[in-house]
Amino acid sequence: MKNLLVTGYRAHELNIFNQKHEGIVFIKKALMGKLVPLIEDGLEWVITPGQYGVDLWACEVVIALKELYPNLRLSIISAYSNPEEKWKDDKKEFYHEVLKGVDYYASVSNQPYNGIWQFTARDELLFRKTDGILLVYDEDAGEGSPKFFKQRALKKQQAEGYGYISISSEDIQSIADDNNLYSDY
Repeated sequence: MKNLLVTGYRAHELNIFNQKHEGIVFIKKALMGKLVPLIEDGLEWVITPGQYGVDLWACEVVIALKELYPNLRLSIISAYSNPEEKWKDDKKEFYHEVLKGVDYYASVSNQPYNGIWQFTARDELLFRKTDGILLVYDEDAGEGSPKFFKQRALKKQQAEGYGYISISSEDIQSIADDNNLYSDY
């Protein structure tokens, strides 16, 4: 796998409303745990839609991993121009900080938000440009925006052998539990 789409829940879908939430650390550890073996097997690009939540936390992980794996590249492909335009200032600041570590940034549409077609076009491109997906999603924990990525990825997996890797809430909870277990020593 050379090009991997990484996405998942938006922050608000996880009831995370700022960057200080303790759950972010465990989500990032889960992402790192899945990404490192893929990088060591030849992963070259991590591509994300760049939405506030798992997408940007994955970007942070990749930026950190680029220290150890300098050939690793990171891309954000958004649906429309200036997706952060209506975000609160702290989120905008975080987004702009992440953008500094991105190797390639583009938006599918060069206009501001104009309709659902922009998301459809973005998703088409993301699936066309990647060999697999790493998806942070857990249906048992409740549906959310990643549901559509999962459906699409599984269809593409059946048709073309597209890679599908998931991180569930149980995976993240297990990392948190291990962390709490060892922090007692």
